[in-house]
Order: sequence, then structure tokens, then C-alpha cells
Amino acid sequence: MTTPQPRTLYQKIWDDHVIAARPDGACLLWIDRHLIHEVTTPQAFQGLREAGRKVHRPDLTLAVPDHNVPTRFRERGINDPRSAQQLELLETNCEAFGIELIHMNAPDQGIVHVIGPEQGFTLPGVTLVCGDSHTSTHGAFGALAFGIGTSEIEHVFATQTLLSRPSRTMQVHVTGKPGFSITPKDVALAIVSAVGAGGANGHVVEYTGEVIERMSMEGRMTVCNMSIEFGGRAGLIAPDETTFAYLKSRPRAPKGTHWEQAMAFWSGLRTDLDAAYDKIVEVDASAIAPLVTWGTSPDQSAPVTAHVPDPQILPDKARREAACRALDYMDLKPGQPLQEIEIDYVFIGSCTNSRIEDLRAAATVLKAGGISERIQQAIVVPGSGAVKRQAEAEGLDKVFLDAGFEWREPGCSMCLAMNEDKVPVGLRCASTSNRNFEGRQGPGARTHLMSPAMAAAAARRGRLTDVREIVKS
Repeated sequence: MTTPQPRTLYQKIWDDHVIAARPDGACLLWIDRHLIHEVTTPQAFQGLREAGRKVHRPDLTLAVPDHNVPTRFRERGINDPRSAQQLELLETNCEAFGIELIHMNAPDQGIVHVIGPEQGFTLPGVTLVCGDSHTSTHGAFGALAFGIGTSEIEHVFATQTLLSRPSRTMQVHVTGKPGFSITPKDVALAIVSAVGAGGANGHVVEYTGEVIERMSMEGRMTVCNMSIEFGGRAGLIAPDETTFAYLKSRPRAPKGTHWEQAMAFWSGLRTDLDAAYDKIVEVDASAIAPLVTWGTSPDQSAPVTAHVPDPQILPDKARREAACRALDYMDLKPGQPLQEIEIDYVFIGSCTNSRIEDLRAAATVLKAGGISERIQQAIVVPGSGAVKRQAEAEGLDKVFLDAGFEWREPGCSMCLAMNEDKVPVGLRCASTSNRNFEGRQGPGARTHLMSPAMAAAAARRGRLTDVREIVKS
């Protein structure tokens, strides 16, 4: 009898979902869950209409508007005609094709990558796709989750399958003990910096180690969310008791005997002891300080106590040129102390850092004082209606409001310039989102990524600030 080949967690989920394999290596995969929003679906729905097709399994798709929704004055409707049209199209298409829609004004509306886990729609061992690159977030539950394009969305609509090629595997093993005030966002930025912007191209990344195991589900989602920022096709964390405790009693999670059966299956979802990864990266969490980005790519970060780096010390020409372009766009000079960089806007939110744990961390920093007079606008945007209600029940909204922040309705908001929340040209934003690309938060906007606690610290002092100076151990 042949001994089974040891497999990684990714390979197990992949193998369980292959319907057919072609000689060229491409496989037809069954897709268990499909999340959609208003931005990437209109053409896919139109393609179905033109071909005279229906959605094959509408019960496996959930629609949530998030990118274009306003985060204040929703009772007035949507001012931007294009945004209003996109949301109207989503509503019309969902009704026509029998897809469940969580309406913009529904109590449970929010960011799609917050809603999926919160509702129990995201489950261990499933394949989950969405027309959004940060679908990797759901890998925190041991789900194989990745973003897809418009033509692929249409294919999933029509067949509940997807033609895809297997990825290589990467293990990111996080060792050591994080220091005081080091958050999952700092760990994520450290990983992105260590691997490099394209270091995981063609790989599915599995995060391992005691640091990951000790994280809450909110923290794990933050780490998996940023897998795409260093080229990962998806991020994965093996499900465990922390996962099960989070999912139990979620509205769409299995119930009764189905829960017990699911638990028995989920408990076996882990990489075999002798399985080999194509690439292994070690990150020492004890060496991580609170991080901020100085450039226009998430891998361009440094400890807040450091200085803007000199591009000339970088090892290769491409990185030197990229760093020079980034510093020119960000209007920064090599050797400039990061803590001298002044901030104009502060944004706490996004699918990376808008959950209750994130809001608690930021509120802790703000309890001791309000925001600096130089801050032109500071906003907190909860990731969902449920997060917002919980925060209000804990009095966090009052902490933010008393400090000088605006308390908004759920949505993608200032993470990207597709709604009314934008950073003006030339101004700087301390942001808890996942991308600091040129123009990401508005044409000419300059973004510095950091954790919620660090964003709150920047708001307090009006400049990049080491949160450890405010919150003592």
C-alpha cells in the first residue's frame, strides 16, 4: 500500500475542490462561497444576460455594497451619480438573479471582508472568491480565498466553478515574542518588508508560529489581508480553537449536529508534519518596532523611531529607482527623522483594521487626550453595522468624538478614492488601510500606513509618533 504524500493545508483544500484537471495543469475548481460588491460585478451580470444564462447557485453568493457607499448622511442618498448608478445596478441585478443582498441601509451592512466572517459565511476549508484583491483576508479561517477578475466572476456565476492553476507554497513562520504595543498590523508590515513587494508572486502563503497562534481572529485577518501586498495569491492560517470560538453561533455558521460534524472536519485542516513548502521565510517578532510606511508601496516601511532611508544603500537598481520615485512623490528627504513628518488627515478603518479590536486599541490611545490642532480631519469608519453597535455599547464612539474624530457609518471610505472620503492633493494621511500607492486615497494624496494605535498617536501629536511614548507599559 502506497503511503500518502504529505501535503500542506493549501494542497489539501485544493485537492478537495478539483473537479477535473487538464493535461496543461489547469484545474476546474468547485467554489463554495462567492462574495460580491458593486464595483466589479456589472459587466459580469451583463455577460450573463447577453448569453441568456442564470446564476447557477445563487444561494452560495452574498452581495454587500461597500466601496462607493457614503459614510455619513446616508438618508440623503448618494451624491456622486456614478456611485449611485453602481449601487442601483447591484440591487437590480441581485433581484433579477435571485442573489441575497445586504442593502446599504441594512443594520448588518459593512465591508465585504468584514461581513463574510462576521456572518459565518466564511468557513474553514472552503474555497471563497470575490472580485477584490483583499479576499485573502478570509484565509485567516483556513479558507482558500482569493480575488478574481470580471470574466472569472461571470464564470462563477454561471457554473459555480473556476478554471485555475495550482500555486506554489510559502511558509511565513513568525517566531519570538512581540514587544509592548506591537500589533498584528506591525507584524504584517514587517512580513511585507521582509519578503518584498513581489516576493510571494505565484505562492499561497501559510502563516505559522506561536505569534500567529496567539493572535485573535481580528489580528489574523489583518495579517492575511496583507498577503496580496507582497504578491501572495492567498494567505492561510490553520483553524484552531480560536477560530471555532469566533465562528460558533454566527448567523450563517452550521448549527447543531452540523456544527459538530463541521468541527470534526475542520480539526484536521492543517499541514502534515513532513510536508514541504516551496519557500520558507522566518520573521522574528521580537525585533519588530511600531512600523510606518515612508514610500508608495507597503514594503517601504521602517520603525517609527528611524529615519527616511537613503535609496542609494539599497542592493539593486530597480529598488533604488522605486525608492527615489517614492520619496519624490511623498516629498521626503533621506535622513529625515520619521517622527518629524507632520500629518494632516487620519483614517481609522478599511478591511484591514476596522474591527472591534482595532477600535479598542485606537480608543485606548485617545482616552488620555484629544487630537492635535494641525489635523484637518480625523475619521473612524467601523467595518460593519455590528462592529459599530458593539463599539457604541462599549462607549468607544464617545471616546473618539470627545477626542475630535468623526464617527462614521460602515464602508470602505478613505481606503480608496471611490467615494466622498478623500485626502486632498499634497496632504498626508496616517491610515490604517493596506495600500499607500500613489493616488490611492485621492489624487496627489500621501499615505503613511500604520496600526490603529499608531494612527491615534499621530492624531494626538499631529505627526508620526511612537505610540509607546503615549501608552506606557
